[in-house]
Amino acid sequence: MKSIYFVALILFMSVGMAVAQTNPLLGEFNTPHNAAPFDKIENDHFLPAFEEGIKQGKADVEKIKNNTDAPTFENTVVALDQVARLLGRTSGIFFNLLSSETNDELQEIAQRVSPMLTAFQNDISLDPVLFERVKAVYDKKAELNLTPEQETLLENSYIGFVRRGANLSDSDKEKFRAFSTELSKLSLDFGENVLKETNGYELYIADKSKLAGLPEGALEAAAGKAKAKELEGWVFDISMPSYLPFMKYADNRDLRKELYLAYGSKSFKNNELDNQEKVKRIVELRLETAKLLGYKNYADYVLERRMATNADGVYGLLNDLYEASHKVALKEKAEILEYARKNGFEDDLMPWDWSYYSEKLKVEKFDLNDEMLKPYFELSHVVDGVFGLATDLFGITFKENKNIPVYNDEVTAYEVFDADGTFLSVFYTDFHPRSGKRGGAWMNDFKGQWMENGVDSRPHVTIVMNFTRPTETKPALLTFNEVETFMHEFGHALHGMLAKSTYSSLSGTNVYRDFVELPSQIMENWAVEKEFLDRFAKHYETGEPIPAELVQKIIASQNYLAGYLSVRQLSFGYLDMAWHTLESAYEGKVKDFEENAWKKTQIFPAIDGVCMSTQFGHLFAGGYAAGYYGYKWAEVLDADAFSVFKEKGLFNKEVAASFRKNILEKGGTEHPMILYKRFRGQEPSVDALLKRSGLVNGDETAGL
Repeated sequence: MKSIYFVALILFMSVGMAVAQTNPLLGEFNTPHNAAPFDKIENDHFLPAFEEGIKQGKADVEKIKNNTDAPTFENTVVALDQVARLLGRTSGIFFNLLSSETNDELQEIAQRVSPMLTAFQNDISLDPVLFERVKAVYDKKAELNLTPEQETLLENSYIGFVRRGANLSDSDKEKFRAFSTELSKLSLDFGENVLKETNGYELYIADKSKLAGLPEGALEAAAGKAKAKELEGWVFDISMPSYLPFMKYADNRDLRKELYLAYGSKSFKNNELDNQEKVKRIVELRLETAKLLGYKNYADYVLERRMATNADGVYGLLNDLYEASHKVALKEKAEILEYARKNGFEDDLMPWDWSYYSEKLKVEKFDLNDEMLKPYFELSHVVDGVFGLATDLFGITFKENKNIPVYNDEVTAYEVFDADGTFLSVFYTDFHPRSGKRGGAWMNDFKGQWMENGVDSRPHVTIVMNFTRPTETKPALLTFNEVETFMHEFGHALHGMLAKSTYSSLSGTNVYRDFVELPSQIMENWAVEKEFLDRFAKHYETGEPIPAELVQKIIASQNYLAGYLSVRQLSFGYLDMAWHTLESAYEGKVKDFEENAWKKTQIFPAIDGVCMSTQFGHLFAGGYAAGYYGYKWAEVLDADAFSVFKEKGLFNKEVAASFRKNILEKGGTEHPMILYKRFRGQEPSVDALLKRSGLVNGDETAGL
């Protein structure tokens, strides 16, 4: 007869197994490479998994706090890096789905979970016992003989505690908690409002004569949208694959204006989805948090841990590039206005005219447009080309595995292998827009990379886009801009997939925000190289390789509107810095603040009813606050870095191996400038960017 204890143990184990079987997030993932079991996960599994993850995380923390041994690097700093693995796994799955496959239920869960996660993070960073243990290790770091990666982890841990309020008084710690909790909720609300506004607009047209100028592909896609809604005619929306062709090609100026205003007015309509007060409150809370921690503004707080160091460094970069770009942008506008006048246009040139007339001038100057290029960029061929580039540079290969579960039938899962056959990563691609997917394009990971107990736990990486869909008669044919976007996000993915760090918080894309865009932006450089395009750019019907003269036209047009595009990007950087260098709360109108902040960059008059700030997810629902300049800084880095490939060979394996070893594999294990100089041999120079963009002299007319 079994003992009562044994029976109880069996019952306990059975209950535990039943819970795990009921909720796949709480058990082992019996999938290839322990990939997320999307085919078994349901919405109601998430909240219990978060609750259990936080419970386990708290137990991990208590174990560190209650350790009677003296604080060491291993029992304190490394132990903290390994806290709450279940919570991290659950968060990686949930928040990726929230961006790419959301619904009302997931959004409601996010509203409940967000304050729980913020409270858990605050419980760690504001715990005096934990901080004292970390500080004890930090104070004797000179005696520990640490590796550079260990030194970085220790410094990040100590400084992270300080920057998250560990040195505050008890009363100020409570303020910090309140600020961070409210901020997390506001950021969620902000993003949800923008997505709902995007999904809530459509332009239905029954009269085909109003659609003159639009290419066949755009019309077919719009007809498909209408058919899906059981309508006769055409439906356009403000997702990029629908919006951009309309603005470029539609002859009907009134409809271009209507679509422009719909796109530009997202969350700026004084309705329940309006973000104006949220913008001001987010900025105020960030400022109050920074002041609480001893900084005069939020930018000073953020930039202390960036390559730019401070606001002066950011403004120095923005101003230098502005001086090189602004006169060129004005000349570009003048030429496009002259062209429009010659073609019967009599009004003032407005933003909804810019893409239309600049595209027509581009065709006239270079005999090139998207419709000429798209047949050579069929999506599956582009995938082959991009994957092939990674094989040529880094020796890695991709193998589709249909046994890896995916969260939508449109998603493809791959296994990624190194040149020696070693497994590197699970890699997901998700290419087309859906109502549950936010706009834009991004890379993220469902699971990061780390080393533990001698085992290299490999990452699960995803890239998500909003590319042109296939139609009833054509496969997915990408614009050249979409090809560049693919390569950009794939560069981020390489940063994640090739990670080779010991500690999860230093792995992959866990780097300074103004360094994270280097691996992504450098990949875009290959997109205009004939030697690369010849490998995959083939006509989807005939198989004909992209003609040499068409490639030359791409190259010749590469710097078309370089001044305007530079100034446009700089305008976002100036706006970001204006919001985050405020030293007191702003009480006025968001629109007024915005117009003043970027006034010198604007080549069009201000338009009533549109606002960038209320839809600027990078700043108010993402991680780029006081950091948007990083895109321009990364352009400096990527142009400088790619010049090595240009000098030594586009597919030079030595250069590629150095870039992999010193940049892609290292993550945030050392200061980015140290890593960059190890690859490049010197600090970056702006000269390569100005030369590439045709902006060497501000008086020159880049590409005109």
